[in-house]
Amino acid sequence: MADKKTKKRNEIDKKYKWNIEEMYPDEKDWDKDYSKVLEMAESYSAFSGRLGESAQTLYKAFSEKDAIWMKLERVYVYARMRRDEDNACEKYQAMCDKCNPLIAKTQAALAFFTPQLLEIPEEKLLGFLDEYEPLSVYRFAITDTLRGRKHVLSPSEEALLAQLGEVLGATNDIFTMLNNADMKFGEITDEDGEKVTLTHGNYINFMESHKRSVRKEAFEHMYGSYKALINTIATTYNYNTRLDAVSAGIRKYESARAAALYGDNIPASVYDNLVAEVNKALPVLHRYLKKRKELLGVSELHMYDVYVPLIELPKQEVSFEEAVEIMKKGLAPMGSDYLARLSKGVSDGWIDVYENEGKTSGAYSFGSYDSMPYVLLNFTGQLKDVFTIVHEMGHSMHSDYTREAQPYIYGSHSIFTAEVASTVNESLLMKYLIANADSDEMKKYLVNMYIEEFRTTLFRQTMFAEFEDLTHKAIESGEVLTAAWLNKTYLDLNKKYFGDDVVSDDEIAYEWSRIPHFYNAFYVYKYATGYSAATAISKKILEEGEPARNAYIEFLKTGESDYPIELLKIAGVDMGSPEPVKLAMKTFEELVDEFDALTRG
Repeated sequence: MADKKTKKRNEIDKKYKWNIEEMYPDEKDWDKDYSKVLEMAESYSAFSGRLGESAQTLYKAFSEKDAIWMKLERVYVYARMRRDEDNACEKYQAMCDKCNPLIAKTQAALAFFTPQLLEIPEEKLLGFLDEYEPLSVYRFAITDTLRGRKHVLSPSEEALLAQLGEVLGATNDIFTMLNNADMKFGEITDEDGEKVTLTHGNYINFMESHKRSVRKEAFEHMYGSYKALINTIATTYNYNTRLDAVSAGIRKYESARAAALYGDNIPASVYDNLVAEVNKALPVLHRYLKKRKELLGVSELHMYDVYVPLIELPKQEVSFEEAVEIMKKGLAPMGSDYLARLSKGVSDGWIDVYENEGKTSGAYSFGSYDSMPYVLLNFTGQLKDVFTIVHEMGHSMHSDYTREAQPYIYGSHSIFTAEVASTVNESLLMKYLIANADSDEMKKYLVNMYIEEFRTTLFRQTMFAEFEDLTHKAIESGEVLTAAWLNKTYLDLNKKYFGDDVVSDDEIAYEWSRIPHFYNAFYVYKYATGYSAATAISKKILEEGEPARNAYIEFLKTGESDYPIELLKIAGVDMGSPEPVKLAMKTFEELVDEFDALTRG
């Protein structure tokens, strides 16, 4: 358990830090790789005008391009993760910033590749695939590129855009530094009457406090800080959204959303079905929130009341070591190979455990293709932190299986599939804990927690998806996203999702301004679709056993070797239909019914 006073990085025990030194034991090698990327990128021009020369030449061009990106990825990932350890560390700020021009130069040097690839007649290109066996590894990449032919610009236009790459990422970088390095939220009084610094890392703990004054003070302090900077943040987000729209237009997409969905070949109906099915289920959510109001015994249910667990259990801290053991038991249905890999990951130093001053908030799984898959946590010793570990290790295990099975070009994941891997783990853990609850109170607590997972992942992320859709459509119709417009739009959505039994406090209108995912457009809906798919897959694993588990592990090995909807079919789920979302909504309703029965006086 972390102390109330946030520690400095050098005060954290080494055994709770990730083994990032494994990437570059000597940072002089980072400098060498940095220079090597530049050298490789500059020499890549030798392939310009020659891609259609022969199947062998095309294979060499693909292979060299992969080698450049793989080395660049390693350079960037190391610098970024070092910066994330402490965003105030100038050395790693500088190293990370230094990567931006390197990425831009590399993109510019390689920008000719796709336009020139598409200049090769399709019949000749497909003939190359049949003619030279080593090139066949790139079959999906080539056919996918052919699919996007109309959205690729001329070589000179692609080069120009690539040179602007560093500048085009500015709004995201500005918000990241503002949010993680510069913003301060002051001190609040905790449950013990002590003054504590409010941070991104401990905010949710205060929102789950059973002392209402603590929740209210944390809520007001947090959003008061964003309110003070709301015009700056609104301007940043306005230009970020405008960039999405302009970029989509340049590439001849009908909208920013169409551009975002195109890469994964996701039909617009998937996005719209998600929003429609979740909206149909809002009355069930409202029924649950009414129950929350009743159980809390408050005359008004405020936004600072929606995270506190409805069942109060004796405080119990969970050590990181205990959390790991719980994770292993919960994931036992995944089989011996999965558990062995997971255990080795923990012991080999995949995980950076505790919060420290300046550390990036939240949690993530990261790493390069040729490194271990790393996990950043801000572990506070609560049961919810066990779920965070299980979630992020789901991502990292997905990476581990994929990188072993796939070449570099397919060694990553669409977020659409990545969120499945993390959420299957959460679902299995939750079902294990409910089945093994040692008291009626614990069972009530866990069922309530499961309901909250649905609310905060499926419902909340779908609300975010609606917000993103509205903001981009507004930009595309010629509007400017002012702070007032953004606040009102978000507040109206909040009222729709939370219903009449919740007071949509004025502060909640500013919530949009603290969501970093909004700087990666049309990202968040994938959490909701992933949660829906994971609900179906975890049900299959528990009910069907080994065949379903083996099918799922085969899916984990696929990386980006096909489109997400096709890959998920390997695991037995068709996200092209609304059925998985309907099943998830049915599961949510069953949980609300069960909770209602368990808590009925």
